[in-house]
Amino acid sequence: MADQPQEPPNFIHPVEEVFARILNFYGIAWKYEPRTFPLEWDDKGNVTFAFAPDFYLPEQDLYVELTVLRPKLTQKKNRKLKLMKVLYPEINIKLFKRRELRNMMVRFGLNEEADKIFGVEAQDWDE
Repeated sequence: MADQPQEPPNFIHPVEEVFARILNFYGIAWKYEPRTFPLEWDDKGNVTFAFAPDFYLPEQDLYVELTVLRPKLTQKKNRKLKLMKVLYPEINIKLFKRRELRNMMVRFGLNEEADKIFGVEAQDWDE
């Protein structure tokens, strides 16, 4: 498994740690927040809005973003993804929403972890 960190990174949200465990179990190489994409600039060229997807899977050339927010609260993430498609059309990115993440966890027998992202409390961590 190339590209695996020696020590686990400081994940921002517990769901990221669970996702990394699933990737590790299947031997999928990953990097945590390896790149930040500028999305908006001021008139002096300074970056005012940027996006750092949660994971990069180098063997798939795929960035992955995870969210546990309820659909009506995901406007900021959706805006970032739309800007990504316009500014960086060559970048492959996949958004996993709360329901998809929960289903994935249940499929892999991580029921306790899945239960943790199925409430309002889980949203406190997401941006």
